[in-house]
Amino acid sequence: MLIENEFRVTAPVDRVWEYLQDLPGLAPCLPGAELTDDLGDGTYKGTVVTRLGPVKLGFSGTAKIVDSDEAARRIAIHAVGSEDKGKGTADMTVTAALVPAGGGATTVKVTQDLQVSGAAAQYGRGMISDVSSVLMKSFAECISYNIDSGGSAGRGGATATMPRTAKPASGLAIGLSATLMALKRVVRRFFGSSTRP
Repeated sequence: MLIENEFRVTAPVDRVWEYLQDLPGLAPCLPGAELTDDLGDGTYKGTVVTRLGPVKLGFSGTAKIVDSDEAARRIAIHAVGSEDKGKGTADMTVTAALVPAGGGATTVKVTQDLQVSGAAAQYGRGMISDVSSVLMKSFAECISYNIDSGGSAGRGGATATMPRTAKPASGLAIGLSATLMALKRVVRRFFGSSTRP
């Protein structure tokens, strides 16, 4: 399934681009994600844990930047993993395109090509899309804070302040936010369009 989101970062394109090049620096901003080992050749081993209502989903796998087009300001990251408890799998390619926005800010347009099986698949496209939007919002807030405060995504540079990390992926918070998004979508569907000719 294809899931599209976008978010705004209050920093110029060049700074956001540099920040997005470093997976170890990005991982702490994604709720529930942790890189555990550098396998070389830009590939990292890691885990992702999230809760959705009473269900806790944990995946272990690898992530790697597979495309980095500086001229187009487009980056693609491929991640693949399997459930720690269960037979489910997840295979995802995330492509982010950076577009200059007004006031020196940057709009990041994200496309996720996601294939899931097992427990995660039971939620369906709508719920997965809504949860993805909630996580993207948290991710955007985290990287905006780190860039604005002069932090670095890694590269061994000193940081002006301690980089912020994402809050743990709370099943209740994610579930409530995703449910609200689904309800808003239903309301718009039934009451948003005009019946006038």
